[in-house]
Amino acid sequence: MKTIFGPAGNAVSFTQAGFQATKDAPAWIAAKGLTAYEYQCGRGVRIGSETAGLIGQEAQKHGIQLSLHAPYFINLSTDEAEKKQKNIGYVLESCRAARYMGADRIVVHTGGVGKKRTRDAAMANSRVNVREILAAKEDAGYTDITICLETMGKINVIGTAQEIMELVALDDRLLPCIDFGHLNARTHGEMATREEVAALFDLMEQTIGIERAKIFHSHFSKIEYSKGGEVRHLTFSDEIYGPPFEPIAAETAARGYTPRFICESAGTQAEDAVTMMHIYQNYMKQTG
Repeated sequence: MKTIFGPAGNAVSFTQAGFQATKDAPAWIAAKGLTAYEYQCGRGVRIGSETAGLIGQEAQKHGIQLSLHAPYFINLSTDEAEKKQKNIGYVLESCRAARYMGADRIVVHTGGVGKKRTRDAAMANSRVNVREILAAKEDAGYTDITICLETMGKINVIGTAQEIMELVALDDRLLPCIDFGHLNARTHGEMATREEVAALFDLMEQTIGIERAKIFHSHFSKIEYSKGGEVRHLTFSDEIYGPPFEPIAAETAARGYTPRFICESAGTQAEDAVTMMHIYQNYMKQTG
């Protein structure tokens, strides 16, 4: 495996270039030298099998590895039977769409703690729900699709690095989706140095082992934050909030990790993904 880069969804420049259909995205991003793309189902899985198949065919033709973002509605901290079943339904719908387009990973949010439960109770519920979702996914035959649990940007949401690694450690079939911007936002700027990145990677290796750690899924963007954590995604023109990508690229290259970096910049995600790729390639030359 090798480290690959790509955008989450379609950049503003994609539509400005006259494209309207996502089936055209793989060729467009491949022309930029990118090799990954994350299809967005955050507001629901609304893509049919035919369209998904067309996207998958184009991705395969142009050497683009696909992943899919599951609906934001998922909340793993719930203990309500109806909501738990809805969570399972969202994941299975995501897996079905991923299968049609040939995506091998789906990204899943963990969800809020809520006002009626403690953080410990929310984590206990999350452990139960993760196991039940995995069982349902296996029963449905989606053994080739990996669930990636995402670190989150708001403080009142399950999704610290420690919480996500605890959940991912429950089963070898899971991977972490490390969102560096989210972690920087929820810690008010404490994911900005190489030492902080190294500590995160050490945590990954200690909890899930180096083989899974080195192929982690990742989201990256600069993110504005306030007292409660994440406020909004920014572009690489931001010089206030960060985090910088250089420390992440340097540590990734030094350890020989081969993650999948998906850029979630606000509208410039394809262009910023290219910048990320070039930064990483420069560090790889230095380690070479």
